[in-house]
Amino acid sequence: MDGITAITQLRALAHPPRVITLTTFDLDEYVYDALAAGADGFLLKDTDPSEILRAVHLVAAGSAMLHPRAARRVIDRYHHKSQPKTAAARERIARLTPRERDVLTLVATGLANNDIAARLGMRDATVKAHVSRILSTLGVTNRVQAALLAVDAHIDS
Repeated sequence: MDGITAITQLRALAHPPRVITLTTFDLDEYVYDALAAGADGFLLKDTDPSEILRAVHLVAAGSAMLHPRAARRVIDRYHHKSQPKTAAARERIARLTPRERDVLTLVATGLANNDIAARLGMRDATVKAHVSRILSTLGVTNRVQAALLAVDAHIDS
């Protein structure tokens, strides 16, 4: 089976694991398809082994990781999206509490839970609970998808 099918099947499990896509294909559609399927990270095989290890630790802790070239393209793509998508994203984000929105804003900058906790004066467990509610409320499966939605809505700190 291909990687996207594997990610989809893994994410459908009762206790889905975190998934990082590691590929030689530096193509936009691979990045978007992997993220849409539920990947928590996307790296290219030319990534330094120490960065792969760092990504595994970050993703295991609940963060996300994108190869820098892929991240740049994702950000560029979402900066050029149409107004209807922005309005739809803002409508979904409007369902969040003000504190959840604060947490989402920091998730969208790539901060880990402990960094968000320090910045907002919360406990790590509280941030983790907020992130879980954010994902549920927004109807997304991981932090990358939540961050992309925040980018779509043009929320910032």
